[in-house]
Amino acid sequence: MTHVHRGAAHSMNHTPGAARFACALSTASSGSEAVSDALRQLEQRLDGVEPDLVLAFATHHYGASLETLGPTVARATGARALAGCTAESVLGDGREIEGSPGLVLWAATLPGTKIEPFHAVARRTDGVVTFSSLPVEAERERGSLLVLADPFTFPVDAFLDHVQEHYPALPMTGGIASGAMGPGQTLFFTADGVEESGLQGLMLSGQESPRAVVSQGCRPVGKPFVITACERNEIQKLAGRPALEVLFETVCQLEPSEQRLFQSGPFVGLAVDATRSTFERGDLLVRGVMGVNHAARSFSVSDFVRRGQTIHLQVRDPERAGEDLQALVQQQGGGALASDSAAGALVFTCNGRGSRLFGCKDHDVRHVQAGLGRDIPTAGFFAAGEIGPVGGRNFLHGFTASVAVFRGA
Repeated sequence: MTHVHRGAAHSMNHTPGAARFACALSTASSGSEAVSDALRQLEQRLDGVEPDLVLAFATHHYGASLETLGPTVARATGARALAGCTAESVLGDGREIEGSPGLVLWAATLPGTKIEPFHAVARRTDGVVTFSSLPVEAERERGSLLVLADPFTFPVDAFLDHVQEHYPALPMTGGIASGAMGPGQTLFFTADGVEESGLQGLMLSGQESPRAVVSQGCRPVGKPFVITACERNEIQKLAGRPALEVLFETVCQLEPSEQRLFQSGPFVGLAVDATRSTFERGDLLVRGVMGVNHAARSFSVSDFVRRGQTIHLQVRDPERAGEDLQALVQQQGGGALASDSAAGALVFTCNGRGSRLFGCKDHDVRHVQAGLGRDIPTAGFFAAGEIGPVGGRNFLHGFTASVAVFRGA
């Protein structure tokens, strides 16, 4: 059976007052300089307060020096829990550092909040992947999970199915570590050293559990259709007609600019809730069109579908992606963050976004802060897959931004 290595459970923090957050970013070229620089900034911004949680994200440029990053930061900050991972690019302090050295530290004091770290390792027996239980607090279906996963040694989709089966009301936010070229190259930071495989998680429960936001950056085109025949991920009929005919007919009716967007990156939105017939922003799970079968007059998408499910063609463009992220963050986080008290956010954005998609720097971090209405401590990394809930269920995404928003008071 797959087992979970747990760090020591952290007792409920009864520190009075509001939650407090701080972020520090260093782009120094050497690991020792980056750690010293980031710690100096963090100390100034925490103003003598020992944080309950510190997250660290670092690019692979710093090499072997990263193996002592966790213990060094834990000792310097007095953090009660520490987690983090390597990535190809990081973001923090209002900036996105792409393709060059970067280390970001994000700290939080979370009054009335229990923080329970764990490390999951998957085991496959006769083709079946099994998982042990999450930390005990998950059984009460309170709070939420923050997770970081290795792309080479951990089956994220199977883990999501496991959580959905056993803890269906438990939201999860996080990302798959990026930048590694093979097994053993991903580093997960802990107060004791590093882990090189599996999934690193934090169970947060109590007063300061974050709100999850997933921006898929697409907009619907044409009109929705109901799947009337399908098999696994193959859509055979829409509204009783051959699915491929409906697809081509719908695309031909689009504006030329929308046709070009769909042809360059065809997507569909799948209704997560089969009982709904009308959908708002964020209600549809965006998946790619993988291929067409002219003989069968069907097409396939990158997820399983079911009969009776509603789908809606989608297009992705940079302008929509930015507007979608800002609006969703404002919708989900703005009300909780209306006061002037401190607040923080964690951002797990696709490594296909950034300047590759938007042609400019700092796009997603700027839109998150604009959606929250002010410059708050924000950190994260460019992921090889993003994890977050859509329609009340957790999914693994691509080309999205998954955000955990922490309220201040």
